[in-house]
Amino acid sequence: MPDYGHPLRFGTFITPAAAQPQNVVALAQHTERAGLDLVTFQDHPYQPAFLDTLTLLTWVSAQTERVHVSANVHSVPLRPPAVLAKAAASLDLLSGGRFELGLGAGAFWDAIEGLGAPRRTAGQAVTALSEAIDVIRSLWATDERRPLKYQGTYYSLNGAKRGPAPGTRIPIALGAYKPRMLRLVGEKADGWLPSQGYLGPGALQEGNATIDAAAVDAGRDPREIRRMLNVSPPQSGDAASWIGELVSLAAEDGVSTFILAADDARLIQIFGEQVAPAVREAVADERRDRGTVAGTVRPAAALALRREGIDYDAVPEGVEAIEPGDASFPRVRSNYLRGGNPGLVLRPRDTAGVVEALAFARRQPVPLGIRSGGHGVSGRSTNDGGIVLDLTHLDGIEVLDEATRRIRVGAGARWGEVAAVLDRYGWALSSGDYGGVGVGGLATTGGIGWLVREHGLTIDHLRALEVVLADGRVARASETEEQDLFWGMRGAGANFGIATSFQFEVDEVGPVGWAQLVQAPSDLAEYLQRWGEVVSGSPRDLTANLIIGRSSGQTVATVMALVDSDDPDTILARLQPIADLAPLVDSSVQVTAYAAVMGNASNEPHQGQGEPLTRSVLVDALTPEVAELSRQLVESGTSRFFQVRSVGGAVADVPPDATAYGHRSAGFSIVAFGSDAARLDGYWSRLRALGSGLYLSFETSRDPALLEQAFGAGNLERLRELKRRYDPENVFDGNFPIDAGAATLSA
Repeated sequence: MPDYGHPLRFGTFITPAAAQPQNVVALAQHTERAGLDLVTFQDHPYQPAFLDTLTLLTWVSAQTERVHVSANVHSVPLRPPAVLAKAAASLDLLSGGRFELGLGAGAFWDAIEGLGAPRRTAGQAVTALSEAIDVIRSLWATDERRPLKYQGTYYSLNGAKRGPAPGTRIPIALGAYKPRMLRLVGEKADGWLPSQGYLGPGALQEGNATIDAAAVDAGRDPREIRRMLNVSPPQSGDAASWIGELVSLAAEDGVSTFILAADDARLIQIFGEQVAPAVREAVADERRDRGTVAGTVRPAAALALRREGIDYDAVPEGVEAIEPGDASFPRVRSNYLRGGNPGLVLRPRDTAGVVEALAFARRQPVPLGIRSGGHGVSGRSTNDGGIVLDLTHLDGIEVLDEATRRIRVGAGARWGEVAAVLDRYGWALSSGDYGGVGVGGLATTGGIGWLVREHGLTIDHLRALEVVLADGRVARASETEEQDLFWGMRGAGANFGIATSFQFEVDEVGPVGWAQLVQAPSDLAEYLQRWGEVVSGSPRDLTANLIIGRSSGQTVATVMALVDSDDPDTILARLQPIADLAPLVDSSVQVTAYAAVMGNASNEPHQGQGEPLTRSVLVDALTPEVAELSRQLVESGTSRFFQVRSVGGAVADVPPDATAYGHRSAGFSIVAFGSDAARLDGYWSRLRALGSGLYLSFETSRDPALLEQAFGAGNLERLRELKRRYDPENVFDGNFPIDAGAATLSA
């Protein structure tokens, strides 16, 4: 039989003896120290002298660092597959991807029946195992949002919630000997795991042939299935003959995982330090002589999910690539609000990797999205069928100079993480209002946050940044280097390159007052106008946001406000005029750290669905006209989420032409979420006419006529010149792209 080319692995098969539990764990740790790859335990819950295998696997994974763990194999009749799926995914997540799932159809039926499980014939047991595999994999498929309904002969689920999703693709190996079980291996499993002592002459060859034929019939490549074998030490104890036997099993019978069945620390040491290296070297020589292609094979089912136009085989080495079909793909396909289905997500680990990834992406005739945190309301950091260049790994946060409060932050960091680091020094940086937002997106657009009225926009604290340009050059932009690029990156950065790191000068900020007030205004238009007057007339140490909604036919206003002071009297003095505007339904006021305010983010993967519909406008004031239109919009039910953010203050201290973000006179940013574009735009066109611009991060319309509102006519002309200079081919076209050759369009 051919060598299937899998990388060789070596492990141990240890008896889970309850009489000496610490010895069992010690042998597992010894397995790791000996350089072996895998430690396994049999699963016979009916044996009173054995530890429970799932509990043991959990404990061993916590007591080791590198070695993989698995049952050899789980008795499925005694392990309900829905519960086993959750346990397996949990172990995978807790161990950092070191869990493997070994399954068996069941044996010793008297003992199984004695524990209350039903007795099954051999045929019934195989069918039940096949159903169990389906149930387990379906429960891991969390990208499918609907609860799982499954009706089999032996297992049924009626609306089971999926998850958790494993962090890696957990391989499923089956202990199999008879033809029907072998065919099941070929149809559904990732590995075949028999014991050498139970195999007669020629059984490996016959088993491989049966598995391969079943795999082909199921549309699979037989090389997807790893051939594993529990082996015993040689009777003679001669390492040389042992090595020769294993080399033959690898080269002639395709075995690539050898698991030593022994509870002897000395034999484990020999196996790891002498046998395994020698077998690896000899098999590598055999493969070179035969021209065997070594490596793992992507499953046919995953290959079928690849998208046209992407040369997957040319992905740069060293850049993490996540494809449809990979276990981690559901966690990276979408962003916070928008559902996506890209053909490939690339995660470079440094700036050089970004250069390589961008060069690769440019050669593919598919859309390109750039992602830092993936939270953007506009939803432009994912796509359908294209490439997403994800900066997650560029997440370093470094203090460069304590005296000047200069820091460097990677574009893939998130603002909650930044706030936590700065808090140790008594510092903070105004940076949005949600800690899960990525640094790169916000720091190239503007940055309206909880300290904005006192300390300005995030971009006002930017002193330098590193940018990968469309042609692959790496530029440093600052007030003294690439000054034009530095100007454009502060407000329209997504058009010119991929910012990989930022240098900021941050502020000294101690404990702050943080308040949430829920009010029930009787006249929303009057309330909005007065709220705007109170906020804009307050000292700059107050920044407030307002969310308006409808509940049971009543208008509800939720005010969130930050006061940059730890003095209770000052905090209450700032809040009282707001509290007096309408009856209070609920309230909460506390003194806390800015980092705690920004610690509001979930670490759960983004699971956006569909296309978000949002509209943005910047207004100088909440005039009676703005307030009345806002009231009509909210009370009509057109907007399910209506928010007003205060700006003004320190933002207006910067000249409008100092950065690409030019709407410095605006006192408020208004955003509305809706589900009917025609209805929403019916109101919004009138609001835009009363506004002074819009904020890119909160706008989902792709109408190029909005560019002038986004940047202002003067800034837009300068940005077009920069687009011609830095991205003439419009490589970066996914996020409010500026047409370098177009004339100025009016809104």
